[in-house]
Amino acid sequence: MNLVVVGAHCGDAEIQAGAIAHKYAKAGHNVTFLHLTAGEKGNPPGVSVEEYREQKIRESEKVAEVLGVNTITLDYKDAELTFNDEIITHVATLMRKLRPNVVITHWENSIHSDHIMCYRIVQAAQLKAGLPGFDLEGLPAHYYSFYHSENWEDMEGYDPDLFIDVSDEFDTYLEALSHYWFIMNSSSFRYYDYYKALGTVRGCVNRTKYAQTLKFPRGTNVRKGGALPGYEL
Repeated sequence: MNLVVVGAHCGDAEIQAGAIAHKYAKAGHNVTFLHLTAGEKGNPPGVSVEEYREQKIRESEKVAEVLGVNTITLDYKDAELTFNDEIITHVATLMRKLRPNVVITHWENSIHSDHIMCYRIVQAAQLKAGLPGFDLEGLPAHYYSFYHSENWEDMEGYDPDLFIDVSDEFDTYLEALSHYWFIMNSSSFRYYDYYKALGTVRGCVNRTKYAQTLKFPRGTNVRKGGALPGYEL
């Protein structure tokens, strides 16, 4: 299995689905974090935007090492993502190279415009990567399914469909998160505490110690047939 987790910024993929990613990487699957931007404009006092970009990429590489996954950061600018053919083609081409079975990304509603753009780009790239009529560097067409994952900025209308037991992976997930400066030092949001508590709460609902959640794209959780799912007549 190839799993790709796409985030708008370095840190998004990790906080949203880092424990899930580690679970599948441990099982021998190929897992990649794809960051569309570094998230560099949240730079600390005394650190330039460009310096912070380099810092966040280094941090993402350390987090990936702890979780046992690959990581890619693209050159787009934080807080300036736009929905256009250039970035859609870029991401679609990467998807043909990475050939994921499953992609995980942001939910469609967010207070952050980059998160909304990221979801829209992943959705559009799904079509472009999957249609053989598009010539993308001579790569064969590849269609992937995708899920949404949970981010504190993307909670409007986010009701989980899937609860994944990550009890055995959660301590490593928390260790990995601790390598991001913003997660441990942000004065605007308590990232580490929030995601530790979220994993605990989702685990309670899942009847496990810890869990992370996913959501089907709108409409795709509809099931059609003549019997109850799992109870075919």
